[in-house]
Amino acid sequence: VQLQASGGGLVQAGGSLRLSCAASGRTFNNYGMGWFRQAPGKEREFVAAISWSGVGTYYTDSVKGRFTISRDNAKNTLYLQMNSLKPEDTAVYYCAATSQPHTSSTMPRDFGSWGQGTLVTVSS
Repeated sequence: VQLQASGGGLVQAGGSLRLSCAASGRTFNNYGMGWFRQAPGKEREFVAAISWSGVGTYYTDSVKGRFTISRDNAKNTLYLQMNSLKPEDTAVYYCAATSQPHTSSTMPRDFGSWGQGTLVTVSS
């Protein structure tokens, strides 16, 4: 599956952004999906994951209550709604797909397909 992320940008602290990830090439609802991020000088880290149906969602503690992962299988699109953004959320955000449709994985190695990344910058 090919993935293309979009929606990043510059936002003030406390603001909101919605990231999108368009999928093509394979049956989207065969895949579990995730969002990861990588800040300058840091390792790539898990943000959120969602099962093929959208029923199962998982978040890293630092974004719980602020970010919401969702998917629209009819549109082959994954989303990440980010509210109450903080400067520490600044990073390149990547969407990723795993062949485990019921995924709850937080490990990048479990995701075989990656989008190109979209930069989110939160100013204080």
